[in-house]
Order: sequence, then structure tokens, then C-alpha cells
Amino acid sequence: MLCCFVTQPIDDHAVAFLREHGVAVRFASRATMECVAAEIGDAQAVITRDLGLDGAAIRSASALRIIASHGAGTNNIAIAEARARGIVVTRTPGANSRSVAELTIGLMLAAARRLCDADRAVRAGHWDFRYDSGGVELHGRTLGLVGFGAVARHVAWIAGHGFGMTVHAWSPSVPDCVFADHDVRRAPDLPSLAGASDILSLHRPSDPGQPPIFDAGLAQVLRPGTILVNTSRGSAIDSRTLLAALADGRVGAAGLDVLPQEPPSAHEPLLASDRVALSPHIGGATAEALRRTAMTCARQVLDVLSGRAPPDRL
Repeated sequence: MLCCFVTQPIDDHAVAFLREHGVAVRFASRATMECVAAEIGDAQAVITRDLGLDGAAIRSASALRIIASHGAGTNNIAIAEARARGIVVTRTPGANSRSVAELTIGLMLAAARRLCDADRAVRAGHWDFRYDSGGVELHGRTLGLVGFGAVARHVAWIAGHGFGMTVHAWSPSVPDCVFADHDVRRAPDLPSLAGASDILSLHRPSDPGQPPIFDAGLAQVLRPGTILVNTSRGSAIDSRTLLAALADGRVGAAGLDVLPQEPPSAHEPLLASDRVALSPHIGGATAEALRRTAMTCARQVLDVLSGRAPPDRL
């Protein structure tokens, strides 16, 4: 019988869809790679979220035909090993882009209006925080988008149409016509974008092992008090550089949905900063996005197991 092994919970509609089409679904008993490698057995398909699938797990799955990544990223999947075995690897770009964009705007607001500090102040009985909150409006500010893919395009629309912000973006791979279609100004390079922005939002993944996008050189060109937002990858920011920029005022506040280590160590210095608004990698964790993403994975699995070429294969 055809079987799909799922490393972490996914939306129930996707599970029901697979079963209705004759594909049995088994779940890992624990979301660890050791457990996955021990339990994957003769499954022909895997749906994996941020856990990914390493080489040992792939080698232990003798019948595997497809690895469907529940998200746009494939950093934790041993793609070379999969390709060597002829295993299809797919992903789901765009399925959660609107949800990630909305959280990006939320983190901008949290940083600009010190919402985390305000919440703590009210709970502690410090109502006078309202006289010294030091918040700023987003209206009329310049937003710089590092990368201009699906998430950044949603952010640009919300920021421009909803908040009256001027939106610039930098991406070496997106053609000029896309910028024009979205009424977004194209920055010639990353330093120019950073130097012109009141808010800098990262949407271009930096793979682990590659240099971070936000490094000491980029921090030096920022306007004083720049707000930094990251909903892409934790590796896109050098944490020590961010802490130094917060200390000297080049970064006035930051909103981060992702961190270099997830979950972070209890000793992660960013956790102690009251000018950093944090969320636990929940950009795509809305009911709507999770359903779209899981259903996309389920359809990709069914395509491969039925002998069809799935969309968004690597």
C-alpha cells in the first residue's frame, strides 16, 4: 500500500485528502531525525516541516520517491543525497506568503510602537509608560525590502497602500518590470537600500554557512534609529552586529521572527534586549497558510505516487 510518512503535524485536511486517494499516512512518534530514520521504513513519500530530512533518514527509506517540504525552504533536507537516489524534492513557495507578510507588518508596528514594552508596563502597573513610550508612525517612512519575492511583494502592497509608506527594494534576480508593476522603486545595490531606509525588512534567505546579509558593513550605512525586521532566515543576521547596532543607536529597534538557533539558548543575548520584539518562527503559522501549505504538499505527493510531475520540484 502507498504510504506517506509525516515528520511533524500537518493540517487535517491534507491527511484526509491523502487517505481518500488511497495513501496511508503515518506520523513520526517524535520530531527528531533519529526517530524519523528509525520509523520511516518503506514509506514512498515524506512530508516534512522545519525538521527536514537528513542523509541518514533518506538512506533508511528504501522505497522513498518524494520529499515534500512543508514551506519554501529546503535548508534541512539533504538534497544532493535525494537527487543521487532519484528522489523528487518539492517545496511550497507562496503558500504562506500572505501570512508571513502580515506578521512582517506586525513586527514593524511592534518595534515602532514598543508594543512588547507597553504590554509589560500595563501588566506591571506602570500606566505612565504612555507618557514616555517614544513610538513613531509608519506613515511617510521609507521601507527597504531586501529581496522582492512573494512575501516582500505582499509587504510592499500593505505598506504602500495601507500605511502610505515609500517602498524601495533590492533584488538582483527580479526583472525591472516586476518592480514597476508593484510601484516599488528599485535600489541599485544593498548598501544604497539600507542607507535610504527608515525600516529595513529582510526577505532574501541567507543559507547557513553563507555570510549573513546584515553584517558590520551593512550596519555602518544605516540611518540612526533604523528599524530592522527579519522574517526570512535567522542566518540572515549576524547577532553580534545587531546587538552592537542596537547599543550605538544605528538600529533603534528590531522585530525578529527567526533566530540563528531555534529554539534559542537561554543565554542568547537578543532575548535580554528590550528593544527586540520576538516571535517563535510563526510567520506562516496561520490556519489558512498551514492548510494551503499542507494541501500543496499532499497534492505533490499524490502527483509523484501517481506518476505525474509535481509543481515546484527542485
